[in-house]
Amino acid sequence: MGNDDNLLTEVNQVIQENETNLVVYIRNIMKKNLLNKFAPVHVYEGTEEAGLAEELLIKSDYVFDKYEGNAFSNQKLHEFLTDKNIHTVEIIGVDGGGCVAGTAMGAVENGYRCIINTKAVGTMMEEKQNKYYKKLENRGSIFI
Repeated sequence: MGNDDNLLTEVNQVIQENETNLVVYIRNIMKKNLLNKFAPVHVYEGTEEAGLAEELLIKSDYVFDKYEGNAFSNQKLHEFLTDKNIHTVEIIGVDGGGCVAGTAMGAVENGYRCIINTKAVGTMMEEKQNKYYKKLENRGSIFI
């Protein structure tokens, strides 16, 4: 689904509706290694592909990089949210069966109340998404 126009419209709408909430952006970056050399797309630091989508509504300079599905694998994200006294995170983006679910699991494991706004979540792996969503729901995540 990637930069699907409908998903991007929904994502931008959620961002726009969050007038008073902090908006944080996550970039998915690949490490330069032998395995990633054979990937169909190369999203390395400093490449055009590593940037945020041009059409994405940008409301803050808070951008964190991740090298795995779970954005909380970047300890700086957790430290930032702790410093800002954030206890609840709302997660949107791509992919509900991958990065979104992984980040939601990371949020729960780090003690955050987790909301997944399904209208602004795309998926390429629906079967995995359903599996993860059941786990997340069992762990107290909220789906809107």
